[in-house]
Amino acid sequence: MHKKLFIPGPVEVRPEVLMRMATPMIGHRSKAASELQHGISDKLKTLFGTREAILLSTSSGSGLMEGAVRSCTAQRAACFAVGAFGVRWYDMAVGNGVPADLFEVPWGEPNTAQQLEAALASGKYDLITITHNETSTGLMNPLGELSAVWKRYPEVVVCADTVSSMGGTPIPVDEWGIDICVTSTQKALGLPPGLAICSFSQKAVERAKTVKQRGYYLDLLALYDYIQKKDYQYPSTPSLSHMFALDYQLDLILAEGLKERYARHRAMAELVRAWAAKHFALFADPACLSDTLTTITNTRDIDVAALNKALGERGWQISNGYGKLKDKTFRIAHMADAAVDEIKALLADIDDILSL
Repeated sequence: MHKKLFIPGPVEVRPEVLMRMATPMIGHRSKAASELQHGISDKLKTLFGTREAILLSTSSGSGLMEGAVRSCTAQRAACFAVGAFGVRWYDMAVGNGVPADLFEVPWGEPNTAQQLEAALASGKYDLITITHNETSTGLMNPLGELSAVWKRYPEVVVCADTVSSMGGTPIPVDEWGIDICVTSTQKALGLPPGLAICSFSQKAVERAKTVKQRGYYLDLLALYDYIQKKDYQYPSTPSLSHMFALDYQLDLILAEGLKERYARHRAMAELVRAWAAKHFALFADPACLSDTLTTITNTRDIDVAALNKALGERGWQISNGYGKLKDKTFRIAHMADAAVDEIKALLADIDDILSL
């Protein structure tokens, strides 16, 4: 039996989108490939709310996150973390020999303007990394509010991880002053894993020109330069299958309407939040809850693995807590093309299994 996925990714993918991955191959140096990739870029600019360049990478989102911190840190990076994946960005910097400092907050709490201001006022940092939506905690960092801080430091390149939120909630990249906004296909965009996407501002381009050791495959300046010179083609062989599916899915997303898509995600989130507050407790700060995933504190000390096994027999799958939160929390994702009625049915089955 196939289990419908309500986990932090991968997500359920519409059958017609999966079928697009079976599109016959074309030459990746052909005019048709350029037209495909150009069209994808134009649609993604609408989704991202940006006029800047769009880069694609045949990797997970982590690939472009690593590429960003390595390609654009000339001095020192400040890595702001609200959970496990913010810490991962710091680990990437250290692993690449990039000077960096980690600024953490307790899990479940957002980064604050005071925290950012204190770091940037020091003058030590020319790049920051920050997480928009943290799937370990179910927290959505208030980047719109925090952007007022980094806008006062125009020399700082701003890198944002929107891997689990882009396509599920408004993220106006240019308005917020984000230079490199990273996402990937297997979460709110509603595609299989394997393709990462980022915006790449002109400020980031100019910064990367000053960095000597940017790596090779994940050198964002090399990707940028190549698509400018080669009419939206890439230096290494791209995953055309993912691109066929992404092109089609973006048409579906835009046809649904961005406002309508975001409203659907919020409606699903509110259902799960209300259920969690009634029967358990919400883990993250109530003022900063994610619209694409809810992390629920296991106040009843239920056996999460047993619950998931019982749900699997009914055709559902949710997720245990992440890392140090395993069994202390559990997570229900509500993203991509999931429907409100599906969330209602899932919660009803959990009620029945747990006799709530």
